[in-house]
Order: sequence, then C-alpha cells, then structure tokens
Amino acid sequence: MSNALVLKAASLIRAGDIAGAEFALVSLAEAEGDRALVAVLEEMPPKDLLAVIREFDSSHESVVNLVVTPEQFARALVMERLYGDHTHTHLRGMINAVLFREGSDTDEFLDAIGDIDGGCEALIDYLQDHDEMIVHFANYGTFNHLHTRKAVEEDEEAEGLAQDVHAEEDDVIDKSEASDHDWKEVTWLLRNYHPDMFEQILPQIKKRLKKRLQAEAELERMELDPTAVPARREAPAVSNKPVAGPDEESAL
Repeated sequence: MSNALVLKAASLIRAGDIAGAEFALVSLAEAEGDRALVAVLEEMPPKDLLAVIREFDSSHESVVNLVVTPEQFARALVMERLYGDHTHTHLRGMINAVLFREGSDTDEFLDAIGDIDGGCEALIDYLQDHDEMIVHFANYGTFNHLHTRKAVEEDEEAEGLAQDVHAEEDDVIDKSEASDHDWKEVTWLLRNYHPDMFEQILPQIKKRLKKRLQAEAELERMELDPTAVPARREAPAVSNKPVAGPDEESAL
C-alpha cells in the first residue's frame, strides 16, 4: 500500500497536481492514522516531499506539515534551492509552518537542519532581508535600537563591544522580545541554544550585509556625482606560473 501511494503521489507531483498528491497523503492519515503517513513520507524522495511541503504555510496548513519528522523535513529543506526562488517566500512559509506548528519541538528541528549538509545554507536563505537586524542582535543581544551600519564599518571595535554587551545582556534579554514564530525567534534560538550553528551562519550574513552596504554607498556616491568613476573591483591575482603549451604536459 505504502509503495503504491508513494508512486501515486510521485505521478501526481510530476503532473503538477500538488493538491492531488497532498489529498492522497492526507487520506491515508485519515484512514490509517498519522504513523502510517509518517512511514510513507519516509519512503518518499525528498524532492517529492518538498514539493508538497512548500505549497503550505501557517495560513494554509497541511496534515503533512503537521506530522513530518525533523529528519524528513531537513532532507527536503536542503533541496529548496533547486526551485531557484530568490525571494525565498516558500522557504520562509514552510519553515515557519513546520518549526512553529502546535506541539513542535523547534530545537529538535533546528538540530536536524544543522546536522545535514546544506542545512545552515538554507537557514541563511531563510534569514535573507534581515541581515542588518541579525548582525545587530549578534553584537548587542537585542533587536532594538538599531545602529548596525556603524558596527559594520567599525567591525573590530563592534565585535569587542559586542562581547561586553553580550555578557551584560545574556541574563536580561529573554525570548519574549523575539517570540514572533518567524525569523526573530529562529535567530534568538540559534544564538542562545544552537551557538555552533549560529557561528557558522553569522559570518555569511555579515559578509552579505557588508556587500550590500558597500553597493548602497556606491550607488549614493554615483547619484550625488554623476561624473564620478565607479569604484574598481579588486582584480583577481594573476599567477606567474607559465602555462603549458598544447604539446607540453601540465606539471599537474
């Protein structure tokens, strides 16, 4: 039965009938219970499971999102980039729907995401558009009183200050400020309960923020002075090593 259902769901997904595939899976849960559905989800290819999960969010729930296990979800999540959605709208919707579903152990899901290759990269995409606030939170332990631009420009000084502020505020800032069932809560959980993951994610977020701020500053400079010459990007290093000719063997 389970194999037949997996094949049926796959066929419907290939035909573009995601709703039909979801209906078939939900029908199994209604007939045989959630455990039977979890077993079928375990047999489904991650890309097929992802196709179903990404169509639903907190405002449009699916039984599949309510029963998917952390490991199943993590395997599906890392394949989201295959869709090439640069807005990451579906990614945010399904992460929020699954991590913050009623009765969910959010930390268990984050652990599963951190344990799989590509999991932290998926979270970096999820946190897109909030780089400045996240860097500020990392430095000062709060999402309030934003002054990250200066912190980015004076990164070393800001990091030194961050250590002092972090030590002072760790016992003060609680989860209530960040309980939005969205990116703030995920960021708070990462910083406080999954520091190893946060340390992997934060440098990439800082790098992305710095690049954006530099681009904005360059655009502002060009708008103020239309005759200004665009800033030159640093050219890649050129090797002095001779290149083997067509009849010569490479040294490698």
